[in-house]
Amino acid sequence: MSNEELPKGWEKRLSRSTGQHYYLNVYTKESQWDVPTKPAQPCDNGDEPEEVQCSHILVKHANSRRPSSWRETNITRSKEEAIDLIKSYREQIVSGKATFSELASKYSDCSSAKRGGDLGPFGRGAMQKPFEQAAFALKVGELSTPVDTDSGIHLIERIA
Repeated sequence: MSNEELPKGWEKRLSRSTGQHYYLNVYTKESQWDVPTKPAQPCDNGDEPEEVQCSHILVKHANSRRPSSWRETNITRSKEEAIDLIKSYREQIVSGKATFSELASKYSDCSSAKRGGDLGPFGRGAMQKPFEQAAFALKVGELSTPVDTDSGIHLIERIA
């Protein structure tokens, strides 16, 4: 039953702690163990934005989809090293030692570094799923924890 058709708005996930599958409502981020029988409903309070605007810092690693960037032709760092770098950038921002824009401009492996990491406004379906989910879950001004996508490890700041 691995190819089951889920109602719209649901994703099947694997729990890292229990090894069991669970089901995530992509709109509300609520999860449940039981297989959903009807489409997921967006939040009733209507606060789900059509689009968000975020900045990000991307740290690529050797297993990234394209392990090169404007900063480095051949990226050889491990995924763990990339996560550690993102965590250190987050700590610098939270502690006030550096601004998001400064770090993005200097260290992001994305071409958005030229704009301080600003990706501009985007709606659902424009970004890789883990990035989109993290971006839409943030409140304006909030920073994500490290987000893992095929491109690498991201730190996301929602700016609008």
